[in-house]
Amino acid sequence: MTVRSGRSAGRQWSTTEQTRAQFLDAARVVFAQRGFAEASVSEVVERAGSSVGSLYHHFGGKGELFTALWERYRDEQHEVAARAVAAARAEGTTDPFALFEAGSRAYLGATWANRDMVKLVHDGDTPPGFQKLLRQSSKAWVKDNFRLLGASNSPVNRVLVALLTSFMGDARREIASARSAKEAQQLVDTMMDVLARMRVVIESELLADVAR
Repeated sequence: MTVRSGRSAGRQWSTTEQTRAQFLDAARVVFAQRGFAEASVSEVVERAGSSVGSLYHHFGGKGELFTALWERYRDEQHEVAARAVAAARAEGTTDPFALFEAGSRAYLGATWANRDMVKLVHDGDTPPGFQKLLRQSSKAWVKDNFRLLGASNSPVNRVLVALLTSFMGDARREIASARSAKEAQQLVDTMMDVLARMRVVIESELLADVAR
């Protein structure tokens, strides 16, 4: 039996990840231009400079490729918010809503550079079953915000945190539709102002819920 060296295995892993990244980068362009239904595997393959067989080996098909593209985008955006929250904590911020605002500003600020993905996921056509994945992701996002805000699991708080989470999603779609980077930044600032106004109501409800 031949034992593959760690260095060789590392090179193979690196090559595999590189190939997947090339397919995902190509798919992002093609899906954004054509939507899911009209996009062709052959166009993705041509843009990636690879083969149809390689695409199916790494992703299994066009639907799986779309899902993988969305998962990469979702994870990157969550990481943007998480880094901002961690940076705020490192600077001494402990107030839960201030931490939420820090993550929100970073999350919204990343929208313009990813406007193609925002429009594709929320406004374009998607594979069968994809909307279910979005709903599951939204539920997980609500849970993350619950933990960040330190909210108790009461009916009132569930509604409030769900509304906050929904607001962030709607805000991103609005920002993605901006006509320029300058307008997008103005919208980010506006959305953060709205969030600051919402804070007064939300925190009063959270405190009232604790007192009940």
